Order: sequence, then C-alpha cells, then structure tokens
Amino acid sequence: MKETLRYLAGIAGPSGYGSSSTAEEVTEDCSRLAPSHLTAIITGATSGIGAETARVLAKRGVRVVIPARDLKGAAKVKEAIQKESPEAEIILLEIDLSSLTSVKRFCFEFLSLGLPLNILVNNGGIFSQHLEFSEDKIEMTFATNYLGHFLLTEMLLDKMVETAAKTGIQGRIVNVTSIIHGWVKRDAFSFNQLLNPKNYNGTRAYAQSKLANILHVKEMARQLKARNARVTINAVHPGIVKTGIIRAHKGFITGMTSGSGASTTCYVALSPQIEGVTGKYFVDCNESNCSSLANDESEAHKLLKHTRALIHKRLGQRAAQNVSSSFL
Repeated sequence: MKETLRYLAGIAGPSGYGSSSTAEEVTEDCSRLAPSHLTAIITGATSGIGAETARVLAKRGVRVVIPARDLKGAAKVKEAIQKESPEAEIILLEIDLSSLTSVKRFCFEFLSLGLPLNILVNNGGIFSQHLEFSEDKIEMTFATNYLGHFLLTEMLLDKMVETAAKTGIQGRIVNVTSIIHGWVKRDAFSFNQLLNPKNYNGTRAYAQSKLANILHVKEMARQLKARNARVTINAVHPGIVKTGIIRAHKGFITGMTSGSGASTTCYVALSPQIEGVTGKYFVDCNESNCSSLANDESEAHKLLKHTRALIHKRLGQRAAQNVSSSFL
C-alpha cells in the first residue's frame, strides 16, 4: 500500500528519485562513468520506453546500437535523436527477437564491428492476445520477451566481460520486466507449458515471460560473481506506461509517460549510485522486492539449465559452442 501511494504521489525513495522522475533527471550525475566512451545495445528502441532510453543515453554521449525488425521505424528514431543530439552515434542492425537464428546473426554482425560493449538493455517485448508460435515453434511471447534476450545476453556476454576488463568500467545488463510477474503461481510455471501452452492466456503468458526475465537476472548475477566478472545484471519494472504493449491490453491502467517510464532503465544503466549492485529488482529508480518465486534460486537455476539445453537443441551443437562456452 505504501509503495502504491508513493508511486501515485511521485515521492522520491532512498535514491532521491521516484515515479515522477524523468530519464534525463536520473542521468544528470553520470560523469564518473565517462559515457562518451560507452557503447549500449537497446532492444525494442523503435518506440516507447526503448526509444526514450536510446534518446537519453545518446544525449549523454553513449554510442547506441538499435537492433530492430522494423529498420524504417528505427531510422526515424535515429533521425529524431540526431536532430536533438547531432553528435550522437546511432547504429542500426536487423534482428527478430523471436528467432534464435536471427538473434545469432545479429550477434555475429555486431561482434564483427569490433566495438566495445558496456551496456545491454533487454527492453523489447510483445503482448499477444492470441496464441502464436515463432519459427522455432515456441510460443511467441516467451520466444520474444525471454528466449531471444537470453540468447542475446549469452552470445554477447564475453564481449562485455572483455570490455569491462580492458576499460575498467563496469558492464551493465538491464532486463526490463514487469510488476505483474508476481501474478504467476508456482504450479503454473512449467518450462514445457511456456514453450507450448495448452490453455493460452495473453496476460498469463506475458507475466510468465517477465518472471523468466527476473529469474534470468538472479541466476546470471550468481554466475557472474562466481566468474569474478566486472559485469552486473539487474531487472527493472518501468511503471505503467502508455506503450504499444499496454495499448494491446485494455485492462491495464495507464498514465505514466515514456520519459518517466524510461527513468528506471536509464538509472540502472548509467547511475554511479548502483556501482557494483547486481541481481536486484528496481522500481521507480529504487531497489524493491520481487515475488518469492522470482527469488527462488533453484527455480532460476532450473530455468537457465532448461533454456541452454533448448538452445543447444534448436541451434545445434556447433552453434551452441559459440554461446558463452565458458559458462557451459
């Protein structure tokens, strides 16, 4: 109840920011991270929160890579950003997050550019009212919101670890999730059912994918610590924002703008306040509590194990050897 009242009133939390803070406000104090030397990949940056995240990071001097299925839409975002920030470096590359092959192709294309990678924002996502399947024959919401980002993170992780070691600047991975992950009940969270649900419900599928995003954060944070890698990974709930996903679900209450909706993502991606913080869940630019299921270490480990096995099976042994082999 207190968190709800704080959100509605826009009251700042311990970080000094709250639900009314904008992405520009929360990134004003990021000089220690030398953003002009940073490179960020932001998925889902052709509209809404992702586009605002790209705009603000570019304004702070970050080189921004936008993977997009709609390259025309991405070109419009690039044009708008460079109109405001003429010196901004924006790179557009094609990707379909629902396709494992497409994600793999994007990663090879990005790595071939020889660029460093400091920040990975796994923001892209869909909400589907009807049951659809990806080209890999996986339920579309789960394939796009979770599985595509999982593979993207795995294939780019070594580059992030390498960049952090060379530059001395901590790498940061941000998984954009949702507060509705807490709606998922333990007995309804089965890997096989996530891939091919018997009784499909769009809201449930979306909530399950967002729970998976947090479990990914929990397990990867543990593994990165064990590896002594200077890369953090955290989850963020952006607030109830007027995005395409929310418009697709008439039951959601909307009201927050993309400027404030992107604030938590930008805060976790750039703020010096959370240097070294990893495996956490943030709401309104402040650390918060996720569901007990999202905090279940055994569930997180099991999900990651099943996911890697699926990737091995779908992409083949040879391709899977390129997926963060040091973690397998």
